[in-house]
Amino acid sequence: MKGSTRYHVRHETIYSYGGDVAHSHQLLHLTPRAAPNQICHAHLLELQPTPSSRRDDIDAFGNLVTRLEYDRPHDRLAVSAEVDIEVLSPPPLAAADSEPWEAVRDALVYQGHAPPPEHLDACRFRMESSYVRVKQLFADYAADCFPPGCPMLAAAEALLHKIHREFVFAPGTTTIRTAAVEAFTARRGVCQDFAHIMIACLRARGLAARYVSGYLRTAPAGNPDPALVGSDASHAWVAVFCPPFGWIGLDPTNDVRAGRDHITVAWGRDFGDVSPLRGVLVGGGRHRLTVRVSVQAE
Repeated sequence: MKGSTRYHVRHETIYSYGGDVAHSHQLLHLTPRAAPNQICHAHLLELQPTPSSRRDDIDAFGNLVTRLEYDRPHDRLAVSAEVDIEVLSPPPLAAADSEPWEAVRDALVYQGHAPPPEHLDACRFRMESSYVRVKQLFADYAADCFPPGCPMLAAAEALLHKIHREFVFAPGTTTIRTAAVEAFTARRGVCQDFAHIMIACLRARGLAARYVSGYLRTAPAGNPDPALVGSDASHAWVAVFCPPFGWIGLDPTNDVRAGRDHITVAWGRDFGDVSPLRGVLVGGGRHRLTVRVSVQAE
């Protein structure tokens, strides 16, 4: 399809346990969801060992999820997801054509009557969540990006540029459990932290923002263009509610709008809603985790 890129994605996760896991439940977000700018042509999930039960489902945010149960002892779990997906170029949008940010904020406040469906959905991403607390420090940090009357997309992109400029991408300085406040104080982190910080700033100003998980393209050998930061791993960015355009993806790690390089898997309030693999175990002791991701354009 003209104006699109087709990808083959392979995401491998291996847990090696220190002892037998007697029983476990696993929740997987590894199947790309339906989105206006992407078409999933094929998806394959390989599981070793074979689960006692498997159920494919849809969560509260419309994401495709897989629920697994293991009721037999095992000391290793290997999950391999392969995806054949096509990502379309987003339409060109002028930031100046978006509504003033104050109008967007005010439209998300309850006014005694039923809001339009798109506003009602956006309100779910306006409140604080487990990783993203709504605090004055975030509102203050973002204040200079939101002058009176500024178009919503222009203000959000000013915040995008500021976070990219003032925070250091430093793998190993945070963990998957690091909250936005901690990463903000440290002024460093990875894509998950950058996304949480940007979401916190937007919500602190009364706006709706959601956490998007997915992948970035991997630059093939011989390509003069360098790979984006966060490729060869799961990636995270932000989608901001931006009438009249709807939801616009912004990637603070790379200081770009999300486009053909970004493959969406799931979205939610923060990382806790869309973790690629999360489980509850009985037994197992300490474990070693190995994750490998490859994203190749076809």
